[in-house]
Amino acid sequence: MTQPAPVGVTMGDPAGIGPEIILRAWAYARADLPPFFAIGSPDVFTRRARDLGLALPYIAEGPPGPEEIFPHRLTVFPAHTDLNRPAIAGQPDSANAPAVKAAIEDGVRLCLSGQARALVTAPIAKSVMYEAGFDFPGHTEFLAALTATAEVTGPRGPAMMLAGGGLRVVLTSIHVPLRQAIEELSADRVEEIARLTHAALKRDFGLSAPRLALAGLNPHAGEGGTLGDEEENLLKPLTETLRAEGLMIAGPLPPDTMFHAEARESYDAAICLYHDQGLIPVKTLDFHGGVNITLGLPVVRTSPDHGTAFDIAASMTARPDSLIAAIRTAGEIAEHRAA
Repeated sequence: MTQPAPVGVTMGDPAGIGPEIILRAWAYARADLPPFFAIGSPDVFTRRARDLGLALPYIAEGPPGPEEIFPHRLTVFPAHTDLNRPAIAGQPDSANAPAVKAAIEDGVRLCLSGQARALVTAPIAKSVMYEAGFDFPGHTEFLAALTATAEVTGPRGPAMMLAGGGLRVVLTSIHVPLRQAIEELSADRVEEIARLTHAALKRDFGLSAPRLALAGLNPHAGEGGTLGDEEENLLKPLTETLRAEGLMIAGPLPPDTMFHAEARESYDAAICLYHDQGLIPVKTLDFHGGVNITLGLPVVRTSPDHGTAFDIAASMTARPDSLIAAIRTAGEIAEHRAA
């Protein structure tokens, strides 16, 4: 029986904790994870492995190395562009942004060709990338552009799901100021996210009858219009329409009462209307193990729910929990899609 392709993991910013946590994930959890390989600079992974006292990586000359290598050494697939300067942990350098970008491009290419079953992206520093002319808000938008011509089964995203501590949240707006998120809130956008989430829960998580919960925008979900009218004029009519079509969606619900343990048992994913509304409960429940999942792409993509952590990169003390969870989740989603 043919073994499924391994999961590809991009190095992220080479001065951050990405290479370190990839090596630690392999060292500490490889027995419980789907086989994976790293994409990026061989020099970075070799140097970090020496610093951590781990087995030196196997450098692939072509596509990712054979699966029998995985129990003994981490395979590194060199990106098509290498570093312009040696990477120093904790000292980001925009000169190396092209190598970071190349690793992401190669990861997508390997997924689309079937040589990787899923893509996990280690953190990048947007400010460093912007200095080098990167003109996307972040990973998610760049991945959407790279896969724009590939066929998608179901609604096309991207949308951001965060998962941790038994909670899944999907955001209608991501990295924009709160004022802008409220100004741009629309029934069309919320409907788009609801349909995308419903389809993804079926396809990516194997749920035959997904249950959604929509968060309100205002305190007490507007208190009948006395604390804001978005719920009465925009959100309630939308949920009524979706329920009439057969989608199981509750809400709009008061955001301050929908995330406790008993309430979470009533839905499979919560739709949140701005960044912190969704991320605060996820990070409170599972600060170290949260996973960022991109919905609606033709490739499976997850990432750890944290940043580059330049401040601790040189200390070699970063925890790999979130990356381990991201690799495990990527493998599970790939299995559901294959089925």
